[in-house]
Amino acid sequence: MTANHSAKSRIANLRTTDAGILCQSTKSALQDLANIMNQETTLLRNGHYLEASQLSAQKARIAQEYVGLARVVQHQSDRLHSEAPTQLRSLQDEHEKLATQMAENLRVLATAKTVTQSILSDVADSVSRSERPNTYASSGQLSTSSNPATAGLSLNKSL
Repeated sequence: MTANHSAKSRIANLRTTDAGILCQSTKSALQDLANIMNQETTLLRNGHYLEASQLSAQKARIAQEYVGLARVVQHQSDRLHSEAPTQLRSLQDEHEKLATQMAENLRVLATAKTVTQSILSDVADSVSRSERPNTYASSGQLSTSSNPATAGLSLNKSL
């Protein structure tokens, strides 16, 4: 059985799932995603970048599960609205909270990226300065030539 066939059969099964159970399953996945994003944001705020990066695979898996469920909910919205209006409204409220939390998470990620780039740039500048000889040029001024020993230091600014 291929992964594509398996995903199609899973979605087909979800479309016939009890409305209340579908809403609760989706809400549970949403809360799991919110929790892991909160963990990541907290770690980043505290400067624990390595620990935060180790949550990426788990976060991606949970996000994929939530997106799949959310699509089914979207396609089944009329049925869910008539069969489980309270659970659907609760799910919608949680989704709105997640949107706010995602915006905060992205802001913290951008800040962490900026701080990291700044630190790496400062280190590269410091290494370059410390490796530069303090000699005078023929004009009597301090030499400003760069040292080829630090030419190998690079900074990758892509994220």
